Amino acid sequence: MTAKPECSDDPVADWAPATQLVHGGTLRSQFGETSEAIFLTQGYVYESAEQAEARFKDEEPGYQYSRFANPSLSMFEERLRLLEGAEACRATATGMAAVTAALMSYLCAGDHVVAARALFGSCRYVVEDLAPRFGVASTLIDGTDIEAWKAAVQPNTKAFFFETPANPTLDLVDIAAVSEIAEQAGVLVFVDNVFATPMLQRPLEHGADVVIYSATKHIDGQGRCLGGAVLCPQKFVDDYLSVFLRQTGPTMSPFNAWVLLKGLETLPIRVRAQCDNARLIADHLGRHAGVDRVLFPSRDDHPQAELASRQMSGCGQIVTFSVKGGKENAFRFLNALRIVRISNNLGDAKSLITHPATTTHQRLKPEARAELGITDGMVRLSVGLEDSNDLVLDLDRAISAAV
Repeated sequence: MTAKPECSDDPVADWAPATQLVHGGTLRSQFGETSEAIFLTQGYVYESAEQAEARFKDEEPGYQYSRFANPSLSMFEERLRLLEGAEACRATATGMAAVTAALMSYLCAGDHVVAARALFGSCRYVVEDLAPRFGVASTLIDGTDIEAWKAAVQPNTKAFFFETPANPTLDLVDIAAVSEIAEQAGVLVFVDNVFATPMLQRPLEHGADVVIYSATKHIDGQGRCLGGAVLCPQKFVDDYLSVFLRQTGPTMSPFNAWVLLKGLETLPIRVRAQCDNARLIADHLGRHAGVDRVLFPSRDDHPQAELASRQMSGCGQIVTFSVKGGKENAFRFLNALRIVRISNNLGDAKSLITHPATTTHQRLKPEARAELGITDGMVRLSVGLEDSNDLVLDLDRAISAAV
């Protein structure tokens, strides 16, 4: 099968995001299939030994081995690259593979990384535990405090790393302000943009250098497969990322790339509907007597609502709130839900909920969770595509059973 780019003369970069997400990066074989083909192959054959040599010396374009590149992955990478407005995109097997590859391909022994302490538990592991084992020092700070970023810079600081909104507290980091500090210090900015998705926030437009996704979440959006992606300048790929991925092998499967391509086609519609549901639910919970506190970026009572309106084009679909009565009541609430399902995943078409203190952030010491504001009554709700009235009734019924 000889694949060739479709509509190569069309101004793809000028298309609206919704159009890019349906048509961008498409490759078609000589059979002219409507849906993208899945290239389930490990290797590739060459017309001659000379051609094989030229491919391996990067003197001729083409595929060599699916650990290095694959047409299905190329389509996914190009489509996501167009949406993000990045020079390059590389897919990985999982979101954490993307985080680890992006940071560890760049950092060396003797370097220093500054990270916001409000990170997903596995991301904190990479920064706090894994990187120091290879001689990379780290400093964790309050990411919402711009002065803290300035104060943490050392002569050997090479990277700033944060997620915004943060998991699960929905703390925001001012990407533009932090990127300005980084530029002055000669530091690269790495942003985990999973919660916002590329539909609601564009870190590169605010000065970030590298954007990271767990494609497992909203990009798939239906709980089917794992995946990750790193979006960055082509120079970062050439100098650091490419050889790391090639030699260590955190490769996305062609089948998963195909599934994620299908997810990208509906991403704008899903995110928009989920945001609408989440806004309604956050406002409802904010008036509920059984709820201590609601965290949602677009609410006026969110401490960084102004930054959210300036940095994000939408509110997101994660609602974090605290059930009165601590862990015992939070567990009763979770167990009483009928529509919303208990799961540590997010971004799904189904509404999912988890108790961060005992799941995603359980490895943190109690004092570290307290520092982040993760209480025993806190739950993180990933709002799905169900009818909003059904979700409200389900939440109300469960809170009444718990409090």
